[in-house]
Amino acid sequence: MLANKDRILEAANKYHASDIKLFGSFLRGEETENSDVDFLVKWDENASLTDWSGLKRELEELLGRKVDIATEKSLHWYIRDKVMSEARPI
Repeated sequence: MLANKDRILEAANKYHASDIKLFGSFLRGEETENSDVDFLVKWDENASLTDWSGLKRELEELLGRKVDIATEKSLHWYIRDKVMSEARPI
């Protein structure tokens, strides 16, 4: 993941996202070949659904894996505190 850090940050900037954090199995080193990569982001006020889908597509192409993109508000209340305490900047 760190090998792609600059490209991930460039893509995030291109699609109006900031404060990119990793959480989930990749952060914990528990990923399997079928694991997706979980990112927590903050969207700029200008961001749109097109930005979300563009960032998701670009990150999936870059990483060769499915990607989930969440915001603090989009996280289910049941896991929000755990994710927020676990998430780390890439």
